[in-house]
Amino acid sequence: MFTEKLLLWYDENQRSLPWRGEKDPYKIWVSEIILQQTRVQQGWDYYLRFIQRFPNVQALANAEEEQVLLVWQGLGYYSRARNMHFAAKQIMTDYQGIFPNDYDSIRKLKGIGDYTAAAISSIAFGLPYAAIDGNVLRIISRIFGVCEDISILDTKKRITDLCNAHIDKKNPGVFNQACMDFGALWCTPKGPKCHICPFSAECYASKHNMTETLPIKSNKIVKKERFFHFIFFIYNNSIILEKRTGKDIWKNLYQFPLTERKSADTLKGLKKVAEFREVLTHQIVYGIFYMREAKRKPICKENQELVALENIKQYPMPKIMLDFLKSINMDIEDA
Repeated sequence: MFTEKLLLWYDENQRSLPWRGEKDPYKIWVSEIILQQTRVQQGWDYYLRFIQRFPNVQALANAEEEQVLLVWQGLGYYSRARNMHFAAKQIMTDYQGIFPNDYDSIRKLKGIGDYTAAAISSIAFGLPYAAIDGNVLRIISRIFGVCEDISILDTKKRITDLCNAHIDKKNPGVFNQACMDFGALWCTPKGPKCHICPFSAECYASKHNMTETLPIKSNKIVKKERFFHFIFFIYNNSIILEKRTGKDIWKNLYQFPLTERKSADTLKGLKKVAEFREVLTHQIVYGIFYMREAKRKPICKENQELVALENIKQYPMPKIMLDFLKSINMDIEDA
């Protein structure tokens, strides 16, 4: 009964999305990776631009990393783009450029976890794997009364087993997309549409007044605060950009020279012009920006270069940099 009601609801309420109805595993993959940590409204345009620039696995594999990061610029969580670039090369090398068509092979690709592998397998190839994301954990917890912590692996396995038991074997991709849409549109974290829900009669959370309680998730992430003091050096209509290296955030993106401090206290002798904040999964980054005009040509370090203002669109940057440039009328997000 759960499956029939869900698919009937989906038939009447499914979202119209640019990747909806798509069977190309590459395009499904791109859409699923973009939608990780990203709202559909924001991801929509990025998906269209990404597919236009890299229409297939070969195009993505043959691109330079900076080209991929530039198209991804402003979307955040750049490891997603780097992993996709790496995985595209894996497909070219290990599968002769043909996207693998079984769950285990898809799961082995860089950056693809259980959920994404299940989504691609079911939607592109009709394989009966339940795709378990936050939406699914929520609706199954509420409807079936899963009152254990969803952060625990045993609880996730229980929910996965429930979904696998109810998945439509003939149309597993439709079932998974129905679950996603139902959680995104109807059984939302706050203010769910319980009064018109097709499951209201049997929903455990509704009958026990636990809609706001379920799902139960105990581990709350404590975000670390970091203070980046960026110096906007200007010399003869050029600025200094440096490439981030190492394993820290924003790897291989470009930024102004910075000093990281323990507080937002301004640097002495420099003119503060702006301050922005960017919230990441485990960190909150405060960007304090200073402007400094140089009379002599500055000496750049190994990972720095002097870039003409007219050419900065060619360099992928983190969102906090884009926010600053936009504030001084240098909006480059559509580069």
